[in-house]
Amino acid sequence: MNNIIDLRSDTVTKPSKKMRDIIKNANVGDDVYGEDPSVIELENKIAKMAKKEAAVFVPSGTQSNLLALLSHCQRGDEYICGQEAHIFKYEAGGGAVVGSIQPQPIEFEKDASLDLQKVKSKIKPIDNHHARTKLLCLENTHNGKVLDLKYLEKASKFAKENNLLLHLDGARVFNAVVDLDINLSDITKYFDSVSICLSKGLGAPVGSVLTGSKEFIKEARHYRKMLGGGLRQSGLLASAGLYALENNIKDLKKDHKLAKLLTKNLKKIDAIKIVSNDTNMLFIEVEDSEKLVNYLKEKNILISGYGKLRIVLHRDISKKDIEKVIEVFKSYYTK
Repeated sequence: MNNIIDLRSDTVTKPSKKMRDIIKNANVGDDVYGEDPSVIELENKIAKMAKKEAAVFVPSGTQSNLLALLSHCQRGDEYICGQEAHIFKYEAGGGAVVGSIQPQPIEFEKDASLDLQKVKSKIKPIDNHHARTKLLCLENTHNGKVLDLKYLEKASKFAKENNLLLHLDGARVFNAVVDLDINLSDITKYFDSVSICLSKGLGAPVGSVLTGSKEFIKEARHYRKMLGGGLRQSGLLASAGLYALENNIKDLKKDHKLAKLLTKNLKKIDAIKIVSNDTNMLFIEVEDSEKLVNYLKEKNILISGYGKLRIVLHRDISKKDIEKVIEVFKSYYTK
């Protein structure tokens, strides 16, 4: 069987042999009782890296973001986020359905920021007619774009001035860390809470970590239990996250480099419009997107999207794979 080159997402990464060995030999206990040593080690490690007081390990980024909404907001409160933000568009409306928390989305700017003046215009007056605007949610990275540190500083100051809490959906925050060549805490210091995914480019099979103050994480643990996120001997999964943090962060540079290589070559094809290329992601537009996607699939190459197509580089993709992808794109437009 021919190998599949899967460029749909960095969530398709598979645990390496070394990671599987770590999982096999993980030191475990009952995490619901707070007794799993691998989970405790992972939570402490993330909290230390982020310079936060505490952290909690959860099954998914979706649950991590939902815990943040539930822990920061009450029923009838409101959070502001991007129109295309994962927390709003791709998490099944959890904040509204589970927490009765109203979303107020606004359009992202081209650099993936939210215009703070537009945010200010959406903050509701203190009035019985309105939901109470409580939380501002940012995303780093968004479509591969990294938020500028000066913008994060402004957003943090803005949130404090307007009595808002600030949450970061940092599903790919380590891509931002690598791109800017900084420490995680250089980003997380601006936020009241941060969600960090381990199962994308870092290559762990499952899991995210939510970090913030002790009181915030205490509340999040309550909601984690409510949502079925207590996983007992979850050190088997946490150990994979620990390995990823200790060994795989710098590898993200390779993904960014391969994304640039692919972009450079696709730019040479007149029929392809490069929409954006940041960190490990490339977005393109072509006239015959469905036919192109099907042609690539026939050649064992998977990408996603309709109209605007997304190509995501990750740790399971090699330079040789990208060279094949380039050849197949060229063959499609010369056939």
